[in-house]
Amino acid sequence: MSIRLGNLTLDPPVFLAPLAGITDLPFRELVARFGAGLVVSEMIASQDLLNAKPGVREKAELGFGIEGTAVQIAGCEAHWMAEAARFAEASGAKIIDINMGCPAKKVTSSSGAGASGSALLRDLDHALSLIEAVVGAVDVPVTLKTRLGWDDALLNAPELAVRAEAAGIQMITIHGRTRCQFYKGAADWRAIRRVKDSVRIPVIANGDIVDTCTARTALEQSGADGVMLGRGVQGRPWMPALVASDLFGSKAPNIPQDDDFIAMVSYHYEAILKFYGNDLGVRVARKHLGWYMDHLGTEKTIRNQILTCKTSEETFALLPDMLCQAHDGVKAIDGRAAA
Repeated sequence: MSIRLGNLTLDPPVFLAPLAGITDLPFRELVARFGAGLVVSEMIASQDLLNAKPGVREKAELGFGIEGTAVQIAGCEAHWMAEAARFAEASGAKIIDINMGCPAKKVTSSSGAGASGSALLRDLDHALSLIEAVVGAVDVPVTLKTRLGWDDALLNAPELAVRAEAAGIQMITIHGRTRCQFYKGAADWRAIRRVKDSVRIPVIANGDIVDTCTARTALEQSGADGVMLGRGVQGRPWMPALVASDLFGSKAPNIPQDDDFIAMVSYHYEAILKFYGNDLGVRVARKHLGWYMDHLGTEKTIRNQILTCKTSEETFALLPDMLCQAHDGVKAIDGRAAA
């Protein structure tokens, strides 16, 4: 099973969600190597991208050889959204994704990036003006990520989807919560079906999908064409490929064990240092090392030593000790224990 967007084929239909501070180039490359059908950059404020705000263009950095990659942009002004889309396309983006789902107050208020993200669910006419500007600015496929609605009284994702499809959006991802839920409660995958039934373009289910079991249930309840995983991939970069193998029969990923696991972590750590530089890279890498050790069940003392290393040399020397585990700490290393 695959999804066709213009000249692109997204195969398998199991994708990596955009995650702030997480889905940078090193992580996206690693997840793509295992076999995700699409990886998406962190959300980028359109005006910040064009003004070369420090650190922003790095979020959109694509690398070479990653065909299934998208750059996600956000904003509230059609001019800046269109120009940011042109910049991303010229930089090599294969897909432009528009964020209309971020619930953060700094995004949905008049401060920060302006009234963008999921705030646009309260003004569909304005939302459509942004969509039309981006679609008209680029030749690559444009997709949309949003939520069920602003709150329980305004569940207008189906209406937005219909209008977005008419404006040229080629795929839509729905997080199964409203903006006012933020990330509380459980994602309502059944509610995504109302969007799926409203349009002909592919619909992707998102929210609380962390492994094969949740992905299967989300697909059954939503009728969606694919799924997008977020936090379930933290520390388990093979998870989208594993889900795809289990549900769609694609090639099973080679899930690293023991020394191979440490080699994968070392590869990722080196990529982070190269991308950010040594000093910043040591700090950025800590969250990823923590997630890797979560799934290994690394002994607490070793974990603390690794996460408090001041230099990359110290960290590299301790990485093999990650395998010092509690007896119950290895149960989820391949992700199937929860499936």
